[in-house]
Amino acid sequence: MHTADDFKQLAKHTSNGQLRTRYLALYHFKKGETRTQIADYLGVARGSVNTWVTNYLAEGLEGLQSKPSPGRPCQLSVSQREQIAQFIEENAVKKEGGRLIAQDVRQYISDTFQIDYQLRNVYRVMDALGFSWITSRSKHPKQSQQTQENFKKLPVGNDPSHSGSPPAGSR
Repeated sequence: MHTADDFKQLAKHTSNGQLRTRYLALYHFKKGETRTQIADYLGVARGSVNTWVTNYLAEGLEGLQSKPSPGRPCQLSVSQREQIAQFIEENAVKKEGGRLIAQDVRQYISDTFQIDYQLRNVYRVMDALGFSWITSRSKHPKQSQQTQENFKKLPVGNDPSHSGSPPAGSR
């Protein structure tokens, strides 16, 4: 078992605010204060203090750690998410120019699965599938790499490196 001073040291050395509050609650508990007094000192509900003390007595320091919140389950099944990933891969670059955007994915989900997502949740689904919403600049369908290279080779009148004359100020 830990002493009051142990909890005081643990509270000083943690950067997690929630955990610090729990350590301080146990510091006061070990000093013999009531749970109501502890709740008043820390500005928390007495039920929270009861939970922390009970968890510590049953599980030790591990009982003070925050448990992961499960959250709301995804509305899309695994096979539906795989189908969305395939849609994104096939349509990432549009034939008529431009890129696939989250609104396109949102529309696909709505049309195909009759599930309405907000854009922020579409981004969350895409992230879970390993896609990033940040893309490179799209290319125009008539864009030619050869034309760009030829343009770079054209001499420019104000550019001394292409004109053949010495740079200004070197005469």
